[in-house]
Amino acid sequence: MGSTSAAHHGSGATPKNGAEGVGRRDLIKRSAALGLLSVPTVGFLSACASSGGGGQSKDKAGKKTAKNPLGVNESAQLEFVLFDGGFGKEYAQDAVKIYQKDFPKAHVKFSATQKIQSTLQPRFNQGTPPDLIDNSGAEQMDMGVLVGKSQLADLTPLLDAPSYDDPNKKVRDTLRPGIVEMGQFDGDPVWIMYYAYTVYGVWYSQKALHSLDAEYPQTWDQMLAVCEKAKKKGMAGWTYAGKYPYYLPFSLYPMIGKVGGVEVLNAIDNLEPNAWKHPAVKACFEAYYELYKKGYILQGTPGLDHIQSQTAWAQGKALFIPNGSWVENESANVIPADFDLAVSAPTGIDKNDKMPFGTIWASGGEPFVVPAKAKNAEGGMEQLRIMLSEASSKNFTTKVKSLTAYNGGTDGISLTPGLTSGVAALKLAGSNVVNPRLQDWYVQLQKEKIGVAGLGEMMAGRLTPAEAVKKIQGFADEAAKDTSIKHYKHQ
Repeated sequence: MGSTSAAHHGSGATPKNGAEGVGRRDLIKRSAALGLLSVPTVGFLSACASSGGGGQSKDKAGKKTAKNPLGVNESAQLEFVLFDGGFGKEYAQDAVKIYQKDFPKAHVKFSATQKIQSTLQPRFNQGTPPDLIDNSGAEQMDMGVLVGKSQLADLTPLLDAPSYDDPNKKVRDTLRPGIVEMGQFDGDPVWIMYYAYTVYGVWYSQKALHSLDAEYPQTWDQMLAVCEKAKKKGMAGWTYAGKYPYYLPFSLYPMIGKVGGVEVLNAIDNLEPNAWKHPAVKACFEAYYELYKKGYILQGTPGLDHIQSQTAWAQGKALFIPNGSWVENESANVIPADFDLAVSAPTGIDKNDKMPFGTIWASGGEPFVVPAKAKNAEGGMEQLRIMLSEASSKNFTTKVKSLTAYNGGTDGISLTPGLTSGVAALKLAGSNVVNPRLQDWYVQLQKEKIGVAGLGEMMAGRLTPAEAVKKIQGFADEAAKDTSIKHYKHQ
């Protein structure tokens, strides 16, 4: 969502049953246009995904060798369409140059657009899609529909190929936690390669925390004590995107996982009956509601959008804000030079929590796909293999202030404060990384219902935690019974 997003918080806007990876970047744009979010209507999408005409003939595969493990046809054209958003084009153009060096006889046709859907829908219909697509932005094609209509190639051959840097390591063994699983829908095939990697959590100024003579709180009693200290100094404890309260889950969902275990989050994603009535959900809702009751939320927060809340926070009016790592780039023009930006995993309740302090939500964004009817699918996968090398990963991180799906790529480059803190948070988390899928699988449920009508109302004081739990469980039950949307389950 990052840099331009509000909505997203994921990656952008996804149509109603979208299973997209939330692409950090344009979340906001998307979200801001919540009404527009579901614009790509189902009729349009089914058209988009129907496989129309006869399509194009596939390029003849090349010979598999140690240097060409995917068997790319060395003289076949590669067509790559990138979403032109907050991450820019340069990182992808740099990776294309490496492809051209490796396959000098191949012509690469590279283009970037913000209108992914309107540009590419007719080509999917005709069976003549490009070979590699960065399917992101407000006009993102609905992943659930594309997968359901068999429009995407399974990326397992890429994942099982030797990595670009080390022939003894498969590509899948070089990726960050959760990346492979995010690309799956039902069973083993992997349809999407999320290239960017977002750390979600509680963001704050280390300088402001130090000025209160406080440490980041690990239990809720400590959290309330820090907020009281801030209040005495004329600073609110928290603010958030009140108009887009589906930002609250960036810290609330991993807290629920920490308190009750990952199985609670999985049950919520699976739309299981009474999943929201778990004691861990109740405890976390009550904890957040206490912030409202004790006056620790910045006055006027329910009326703020993501940019306004981030600006107030950057100006020192509030200590903590739930957000994703795109916030560093998105708020670069308002964060003071000496802010000392930091992110932490969510505060828990107490020592009885199921998972340790440090449990964090981190997941992929910027979804890349290779169409099933691509002329040169091997080339599309090879371009991704290059992008998942250490050099390409470092190049991306240096240029756009974001981590990639490659597990590393930060040695020897100077990281911004937020990135440095994000890397440290991931290290502290170790294997305790959670990845709730509601925002990918059921966009409307997550944003408009759980977010705006549930959490937003509770945090504005218009619903008690018990009422919010009941209301949200009702929304989840409705989604579970809705036969017009595809349902997904953790495998």
